[in-house]
Amino acid sequence: MRTYLPITIKKTELVLAGQSKAQMFDSLKAAFDKKELPPLEPGAMCYMLSKDGYLGDGNGHWRPHLMFFVPQTDAQTWGANLASSPILAAEVPQDRLTIFMIPVAKWSDGTADQADVR
Repeated sequence: MRTYLPITIKKTELVLAGQSKAQMFDSLKAAFDKKELPPLEPGAMCYMLSKDGYLGDGNGHWRPHLMFFVPQTDAQTWGANLASSPILAAEVPQDRLTIFMIPVAKWSDGTADQADVR
């Protein structure tokens, strides 16, 4: 939280100030370069286990999962996004991080994830 939350807060401030996506990315880069935003420390993680989670109109609902935030890295080095790997990754260069996502079998209410039911 100590190093990831400031990025989220800064992005929110920029969007609320009316910046376009491109302007926001430029402002984030400048904030990182001026050391106004801290570099991401290892150990940041969160869990998305609520059935009410919604990833936006393009994605809708997804599976219950854990998310680990690390400084930008090659995801395949960690075994992510490879055939048969349970680890998925998204590289987010404007935030200077990589997010690893690991789907889990159950939602927070204890029910099985339907994608996991065979």
